[in-house]
Amino acid sequence: MKKIVIALALFAGMFASCKRVLDIEDINNYDPDQVWNDENLANAYMANLYSAFGNWSASEDRFSEQVIGIALPKDFVTITNGNFKSWDYARIRLINQALVEVTKGRLSDNARKGITGQALFLRAFQYFNMVRHHGGVPYLKIPQDKDTDDLNVPRNSTAECFDFIIKDLDDAIALLPERILSSSADYGRIDASFALAFKAKVLLYKASPQFHPSNPWNNTDWAMAYTVNKKAYDDLKARGYRLVDNYSDIALVEKGPETVFPVINQYPAKVAAWDNGVRPGSESRGPASAVPTWEMVKMFPMKDGKRYNDPTSPYFKTDEQFLQSYWENRDPRFEKSVVWSGKPYPVSGKLGKRLYTSLGIADVADDFGTNPDAKTNSTNLDRYSGFFILKNSLLRLTQAQVLQYDVDFVYMRFAEVMLNYAETANETGRPAEALDILKQIRQRAGIEPGADGNYGINAADRVALREAILAERNIELCFEGHRFWDLRRLRMLDRLDNTTKSGVEAIPINTDGSNMPLDLARNKANANELTEVNFKYVLHQVPRSGVKVNTVPATYYFFPIHRDVLDRNPNLKQNKDWGGDFNPALD
Repeated sequence: MKKIVIALALFAGMFASCKRVLDIEDINNYDPDQVWNDENLANAYMANLYSAFGNWSASEDRFSEQVIGIALPKDFVTITNGNFKSWDYARIRLINQALVEVTKGRLSDNARKGITGQALFLRAFQYFNMVRHHGGVPYLKIPQDKDTDDLNVPRNSTAECFDFIIKDLDDAIALLPERILSSSADYGRIDASFALAFKAKVLLYKASPQFHPSNPWNNTDWAMAYTVNKKAYDDLKARGYRLVDNYSDIALVEKGPETVFPVINQYPAKVAAWDNGVRPGSESRGPASAVPTWEMVKMFPMKDGKRYNDPTSPYFKTDEQFLQSYWENRDPRFEKSVVWSGKPYPVSGKLGKRLYTSLGIADVADDFGTNPDAKTNSTNLDRYSGFFILKNSLLRLTQAQVLQYDVDFVYMRFAEVMLNYAETANETGRPAEALDILKQIRQRAGIEPGADGNYGINAADRVALREAILAERNIELCFEGHRFWDLRRLRMLDRLDNTTKSGVEAIPINTDGSNMPLDLARNKANANELTEVNFKYVLHQVPRSGVKVNTVPATYYFFPIHRDVLDRNPNLKQNKDWGGDFNPALD
């Protein structure tokens, strides 16, 4: 943020109406007369703040059970390290500066309203991220200057912060256009539909057990969360938002009706590292940075919507049977999200190609296992699992083009709005509404409705339906960065504590079950002739060396403020579970 030169190419995809070049050598010391009297420059200033939304990140779910890696070793979070700290008052100052200066310039009323609405949303967005990390923080609404302003302000209570966040969002909604259509030159800007959906998400967090440890499921905040989440669902649906027909098309077919808010990518000005992070090494620029776990593979239901080990399902399997045939009769989202050994995988436009991960057969950049017949060990035993992520992969990119991934990042989509609504409906005694949402999502997924029309959902009470909604979030939103935050919000981090992760080795076999000679298997693999049934499968814990177990204590429901921040401001108090006496909860 310190030194920037933003040319038209860097933000044309997001703010297509900007025609001129913004050249600000130091955004902290720019000339306001230059920026706030020119609509194009003012829009470019705002575009610079949109970096808060991030972009595609293959390793976003590393803290959950979805992908391989022990990302939460003992003492991962301390008061002196930077892990899980959110304290970005530099960006807050820039947002507050925009809110002050835009009123002084000679912009049109429409431009001023739009910029003010965006800035109010961004302020609420930034503070919400701080609050979900730490609880209440100092909620500054005017620009702070280190030389003239009092920076030693105390923390606002968590309740006050939520009130300020909601007011900022309400004020933003009143100023922003209702919906910016995908055909508009302004597509990619914040609109009132996104602001309403985000407000609903904020209120879901406020009602959730993270902030109500003493009264997690019956506190009064659930009522308001339901009202606003239902309004977000109803209003966005009336405005044309809906689930796309094909789960695979959610992001890859850009500007679809399920996208509530996108971060615009456009090669060559702005690209993301998604494909480079999820592809096998042989089709990328290095090892995949995130691969699915066996634990996640097991979580996908069967095609009737039930778990593989549910005895009421016609697809029931024992654990051993499932290990040897895990790809059969699954929720269609599984094959659209995960690649496994023997599966057709037309990456780089290679029609007929299958992925192989077997040691001694696969490319050394892709293999996983310890098969002694190979007379060597895989070099990927600490980072791979025998599975790769397929979801949102742009398979047409060749290996040479893998860094050209410019699919728009779908920051929020209508399925999330629906699931947020379902959760609040269940917690306020409206199970029929919640169940209807789950049915819609499973119907789109392609799950069989079953004789009862419940798509495999068996939820006889509030607790069971709560678990069904959480399970659906885990599958529907897989690899999108939600899982850890969902478990934390619901005070279910114990489900991650003291856990390990596993991968699956595929060993080629003959029809009689004996090991196939690797030279023969290699020839068959080169011709893409081996399918899933030509392998036997063996579990391995991953990683095989180093830290192998996650440690997730209850103190992680609110992370500490960094000691350096406390040392600079004697009026700040540390959270009560980290040596202080500030209570970040609402009860």
